[in-house]
Amino acid sequence: MRKGRVISIGNELLIGDTINTNAAWLGRFLTEKGFTNDQIITLPDGYEVIFNAVHDAIQTADLTIITGGLGPTHDDITKKVLADLFDSKLVENENVLNHIKKIFEKRGFQLSKSNIEQALVPDNCEVLFNKQGTAPGMLFSRNGKYVAALPGVPYEMKWITENQLSEKLQVYFPDSELWATRYYKTAGVPESTLSDDVIGDLSDFLNNGVEIAYLPSPGGVTIRAGVSALSEPEADKKLRLLNEYIYEKAEDIIFGEGREYSLSEAVGELLAQQSKTIAVAESCTGGLLSNSLTDIPGSSRYVKGGVVAYENDVKVNLLKVSEPEMEQFGAVSKQVALQMARGVAEKLNADIGVSTTGIAGPDGGTEDKPVGTVWLGFWINGENFAIHALFTNDRIINKERTVMVALETIRRRLKGLKSYPYNLKPDYS
Repeated sequence: MRKGRVISIGNELLIGDTINTNAAWLGRFLTEKGFTNDQIITLPDGYEVIFNAVHDAIQTADLTIITGGLGPTHDDITKKVLADLFDSKLVENENVLNHIKKIFEKRGFQLSKSNIEQALVPDNCEVLFNKQGTAPGMLFSRNGKYVAALPGVPYEMKWITENQLSEKLQVYFPDSELWATRYYKTAGVPESTLSDDVIGDLSDFLNNGVEIAYLPSPGGVTIRAGVSALSEPEADKKLRLLNEYIYEKAEDIIFGEGREYSLSEAVGELLAQQSKTIAVAESCTGGLLSNSLTDIPGSSRYVKGGVVAYENDVKVNLLKVSEPEMEQFGAVSKQVALQMARGVAEKLNADIGVSTTGIAGPDGGTEDKPVGTVWLGFWINGENFAIHALFTNDRIINKERTVMVALETIRRRLKGLKSYPYNLKPDYS
């Protein structure tokens, strides 16, 4: 396979002011285009360090993609470095200049000298037009090695890569080995259980050009399957055989496919298909469950609404939770979770009611109810049941896992499955 390299430039990346999302996105892009990434590095805004890094990359990588340092400010020196490295002089590109003028006219701003200078490009590069901004991308070549320089603004970088650079790669690397990837999204099973007990031995596939990775997060584990092949039919065959095996082993816990596909989407699709509505009552998740459900376009078809019942008075007055029972068992209890779920379903006239109440942390735990204790209540098809879980000491992770358990429980019930996430047991009493 061809070698790829990513170089990110900017002091703001090194000191942590800006999260380097470009590197991750470009790493995936290069992999999918058939490149093996040998390095992903981040550099400061310094002439010598950039010059040396790009010079080294040209010796070893077939394609190097640089992001950052193409803006109009004094610390944006990437273009100057590349012009010197590739023995070129800067010339004005009329198309880029006209584009910049139109942007500033539309915004009603005065065009400055530094903005005009962004239309200067090395005379021996291929200009990668930037429809989304003012700084163009640039593509250089030397002895069969290529260097693409792109703006650091993520949406500008992505647009140029997908609409300009991608076409160039098809011309310059026509014989690149194909790399195809599939993502299987699972929920409610720990990574070790999924890999060892559910999926099991994949050596036959791994010995046939397949790579498998398990990517855990508080919302579940993604199985990434990648195959290298010389043609699309060959890649399709390998993935088809692997796909059959994975679904045979893990069909019930796979809620969908695709890198960005979410559990909220899966639940939303089931609710819409079955013409059911949902309402939520949240305490420990503080609106995160509602937000997750309504992140999906068109969710108004099935989301009735929700109540963030953080104060006990809200639980009693809005959701009709029994005050004596709450005093007896506590706000974080099966009894309260059951009543919250049923109360919100009845109040908002929804088919399904879901509630969350727990101790998210990092404080507030007791010996009987440590931090991470959560009760989830459900009202589904007239059935009222609760689920007890014990998560971590991390507040954010506890909220995210509570949302995952709530959504995955609903998904499995709507699909008629008998299992529950993390092998948790429903309590109907």
